Amino acid sequence: MRTLYDDAIHDRSLPTPSYWEATAPESRPQAQAVDGDVAADVAVIGGGLTGLSCALHLARDHAIRAHVLEAGPIGWGASSRAGGFVCLGAVKLGFGDCVSRFGEDGTRALWRAQVEAMDLVSDLAQAEAIDLWRQGDGQYEVAHKPARMADLAREREGLARYAGLTAELLSAEAFREVGHGGTEAFGALHVPKGFGVHPLRWTWGLADAAARHGAVLHGRSPVVDWRRENGRHRLVTPTGSVLARHVVVATNGYTPDGLLADLDGRPLPMLSNILVTRPLDDGERAAVPWHTQTPVANTRIRLFYYRLLADGRVLFGARGDTTGRPEDGARVLRWMRRRLGDLFPPLRGIAVDFAWRGLVCLLPKRSPAIGRSAADPSVFYGLGYHGNGMAMAPWTGRILARLVAGAGAEATLVPAALRGAGPAVPWPAGRLWWIRAALAWYALKDRL
Repeated sequence: MRTLYDDAIHDRSLPTPSYWEATAPESRPQAQAVDGDVAADVAVIGGGLTGLSCALHLARDHAIRAHVLEAGPIGWGASSRAGGFVCLGAVKLGFGDCVSRFGEDGTRALWRAQVEAMDLVSDLAQAEAIDLWRQGDGQYEVAHKPARMADLAREREGLARYAGLTAELLSAEAFREVGHGGTEAFGALHVPKGFGVHPLRWTWGLADAAARHGAVLHGRSPVVDWRRENGRHRLVTPTGSVLARHVVVATNGYTPDGLLADLDGRPLPMLSNILVTRPLDDGERAAVPWHTQTPVANTRIRLFYYRLLADGRVLFGARGDTTGRPEDGARVLRWMRRRLGDLFPPLRGIAVDFAWRGLVCLLPKRSPAIGRSAADPSVFYGLGYHGNGMAMAPWTGRILARLVAGAGAEATLVPAALRGAGPAVPWPAGRLWWIRAALAWYALKDRL
């Protein structure tokens, strides 16, 4: 199956050298490779937050047993590589664009779904006793230029009207007192919904809950062939196969062309890089100053996102290179270290203890995609969280479980903005050139 980046990005035998791996629980989810030929009600392709949530809700809420097929270890992809932001942002459409496309009610349904997704994280963590390492209160959007405060003021109005959230606009001085200082903090918008989590603990917690309720998890089980047999689906792996009535595709940014025709040419997988510093001492925190553990993103289109972790380290993320080659990843890391010092001069040259990267999934439609295959109504899919899957992916998994179980129709369960995969990219083979052009355009707009 065809992928866009260097093979290193898709090599499931390579570990993720992340802070999350270093601080993960000692016991990993039990997920053996498929052994021989087995039968299931549902086969879920993808062992990240979408697939695990789908399997959990199928088993717990609908008494339907699912087998999850993950090509690497459970949670190997974006679910264990993210920054851990439970926040808004899975939709890259402004309020005006949403209203023109979907109307007032459709826009309200879209934004309320994102709020509901954040609530689902809290509800599942409590119900399934998952230790998320929860941090912060809400989310901050920081103006990287004074002119961006007007954009944040308009966003505050849209959040009140369509998401039912009362956000607070803070001046540079007020934000410095409760948030942080720095060279690109000209005020901020505090959205009173969201928090930070430990992505791998969240993912593994969902995996354990799914297995506890009856789902079967298979790691190291890539799908190498998919065919129809007597009205069912035969998903073949290197060590066996799963025969299922329904299939759910939940592979997000790691979705290759050739897996499901409905998705071919749609995903725009973009590399995102994260570094984590050594712990700051009290003097460094005071010099920035840095007061909050609430997740932060700035108003750049080619954004920076960051948070102060509980042990005093700074997590700092940015979009990455467009090849996936190791040498280009190293180049981006050097740039990120320099930019961290530019934003926070007291941290210039600080030691970096962890650095990693992975794929986020954008779609031309600029919103997540939830749907049923046009060619086969027994196949479903969910993907495209635009770098904000900590909440939206599990919510999508729950919706997919309801669709598979027949617990509602797409027209009632899925907001219009999220239905279907949307159009393919013109000239899909050139998607990396589309991504390169977009990043260059974003960089230019961020300077204006």
